[in-house]
Amino acid sequence: MIKNIKSSKVDESCEAIAPSSTANIGPGFDVFGLAIDLFYDKVHVRKLETKTGTIRLNISNNPDLNPKIPTDVDSNSAGLSVRKLCTDAGIEYDIELSVFKGVPPGYGLGSSAASAVAAVIAVNHLFKTGYSKNQLVEFAAEGELASAGTRHFDNVAASLLGGFVIVKTSPRLELIRIQPPKDLSIMLVIPELPIPKRKTEVARSVLPNFVPLANVVHNVASASTVVSGFYQKDLRLIANGIDDMIVEPARKGLIKGYDAVKGYAMREGALAVTISGAGPSIIALGDSNKDRNSKIASAMERGFLDSGVNAKAYVCAPSLGANIV
Repeated sequence: MIKNIKSSKVDESCEAIAPSSTANIGPGFDVFGLAIDLFYDKVHVRKLETKTGTIRLNISNNPDLNPKIPTDVDSNSAGLSVRKLCTDAGIEYDIELSVFKGVPPGYGLGSSAASAVAAVIAVNHLFKTGYSKNQLVEFAAEGELASAGTRHFDNVAASLLGGFVIVKTSPRLELIRIQPPKDLSIMLVIPELPIPKRKTEVARSVLPNFVPLANVVHNVASASTVVSGFYQKDLRLIANGIDDMIVEPARKGLIKGYDAVKGYAMREGALAVTISGAGPSIIALGDSNKDRNSKIASAMERGFLDSGVNAKAYVCAPSLGANIV
């Protein structure tokens, strides 16, 4: 439960929500993000009368969420992001952040990104700082240092903007948002697998330092196909592009049962299957056929179960992104 702060009178408050997301989507490592209308984090921001530049952080979440969410500002994505924004904006007021976790952490669903996005959206609105969405994405990415050890933008951009997002970081941050096809469905399965501390760092550590040129060419072509599919609202074209020869082969060994889950889902009619972000969750793409989508979700659960892993599957859709509530 959230503890009451009695030391300071509350002047103003604001609340925002931000959705879960999936990153990479096959060949788009650190470039593609897709917001998912399944889980949401909510952050309530209160401006206090005192002016010491202190950020007070409270966490309220489902007790089943594991690992536990850090309550130290320097180790929490929402806290780090807000601290960066406040420093940049010159905000001196003390702030209380109450983070309500809805996105399960550690499963490749953009949990740390959702907290950071909701926090900066709320602070920006409350203090009328006027930052653009691109600037807010940069502040939110600061929070990824807490979980991934590095700033990356795919999850935070998707969670903030909604829809399908392409991230270009050099020579400056550029974000391209594309509205997904209306008939795009997402089947998502979350396995009950042990989550290592700083899981994203672990998942990055298995990636190859050197990649054959042929694999690079393959992934560029695949990523281009995914983008073309989103622009043309063509589900089959999107699915044809989800063919990764670099990251998926390196990471699938971290996910017990991955090949079984993928095979079962494809046999039930999934258009494509890939790892959600750094995993261990897995996503499959489908169309508007609800019966088939339900069978795909069940098949993904069965693939894990046959591999000795319990799992829960969901059928969901793209999200419109973060909002003030």
